[in-house]
Parts: sequence; C-alpha cells; structure tokens
Amino acid sequence: MSTALNLSSSSFAANGYLVVRGFRNRTFCARVRSQIEEQLDPLLTPAEFEADVGYPGAPSNRESEGGATPRRLLSAYSRFSRLRGFSAAADVAEQLQALGINEPMLSQCHHNCVMTKHPGYSSATLWHQDVRYWSFDRPELVSMWLALGDETVANGALRVIPGSHLLSLDRGRLDAALFLRPEIEENKKLIREAVPVELEAGDVLFFHSRLFHAAGKNRTGTVKLSAVFTYHDRENRSIPDTRSAQYPSIPLL
Repeated sequence: MSTALNLSSSSFAANGYLVVRGFRNRTFCARVRSQIEEQLDPLLTPAEFEADVGYPGAPSNRESEGGATPRRLLSAYSRFSRLRGFSAAADVAEQLQALGINEPMLSQCHHNCVMTKHPGYSSATLWHQDVRYWSFDRPELVSMWLALGDETVANGALRVIPGSHLLSLDRGRLDAALFLRPEIEENKKLIREAVPVELEAGDVLFFHSRLFHAAGKNRTGTVKLSAVFTYHDRENRSIPDTRSAQYPSIPLL
C-alpha cells in the first residue's frame, strides 16, 4: 500500500471521514450531470421527494407548493451508465481497501442515488448516523460522496463531526427518529465541533456509516447534484428480511 493510502487510512480511522481532492476531473462531472439532467426535466422515477421525508424546510405534502421537488434520484447504479462505471472502478476499490473494506461490495439498498438539492424547496438534514436504519452484521460501512459541482455552505454542503463514529451515545441523546437532540447540553458541545466539508466538482468524500453528519438548505439559484454510494465488506453481510437485504450487492473485485 502506498504511503498516501496509509496516511488516508490513519486519518479516516481517527476522524471517520476523508476527502480526496480531484478524484475525477470536471469534464467527467459535466458528462455525468448531463445524463442526470436528462432525467430531471421531465422527472423520471424512481425518485424520493422532499415532501416524503418531512425534514425542516420541506414542502408539507406532494400537493403543496414545491411538493414535486425531488430530493434524490434512486437506483443510480443501474440507471446512469457513467456512474455505474465510476462506482465500481478499480481506484474506488483500492481506496476502500485502504479504509478497511477488504473485499468491497456496493449496496444497491442504501444511498445508490443522486442527491438533488434544489433552490427554494430543499430541506435541511438534521444530525444523524446513516447506520441508524441499516441492518448488517456490523455497523462498519463506508459511503462515497462525489461532488458533481462545487459544494459550499451556501448550497447545503455536508457538515460532519470529526471522530463521532467512535462515540457510544446514550439513547436519550437521540430523538424518536434517531437524530441528535440539539437542546441537550452534551449534544450542543458535540455539534460545536462540527466542520463543513466544502468540495469542488470531482472531489470525493468517504465517510463512515457511524459518523454524525448534517446538511443545510440550498440558498443559491442552482441545483446541487451529488452521487452517493455505500459499500460493505463481503464478510459483513446484510441481515435477512430487512431493507438492507432487498437487492443483491455488487462486488468490486
């Protein structure tokens, strides 16, 4: 393993996330965006809508103003050829191995989507761990977030709490939906440690499934597009009869 990958592994183990700058070039991102935009207008399903999740700032229902705003386009691996090749590429597998996923498998059940944060009707996502609704033998999964355009605080870039993947929190610090309760003093201190992850087109963020993260609204005039995929080790199997086992995972090696 190269020195750079060794350093990446150490940083990821400590912080729960890693940014790899320039993982793909802007030309590649523009071509992917072109494929995606063909399915945004008119909108092709399957898709999740902002009104479906009920997060802060989302339209109240599908019939209300902004109710037709998509939150993400689903099944990205099977519907976008350029993302299919990217998500299973050799350099993605190599990076995942450096982060502890020895025989990486791409989950078709979780993420596997294009996040579409629209101006005006995009919602804010509260502090959460992705693994809260995933069912595997071990909560050791890694997600890869590809910025298809520049991501800033203004257009709703992710924020993360470094090292929070190592915490074991009392259940009372989480609400009914397993988001951090911001009114609790211990959580206030934790949230003050958060940092924004601002990305340029082609940058990739790898983050642990137990890392607490959140995102704000898109306050610009342009749709923010990001491709997100989740990986697990071949030996870390999904639990039968759960959402995590609904579709087969894709081996990268």
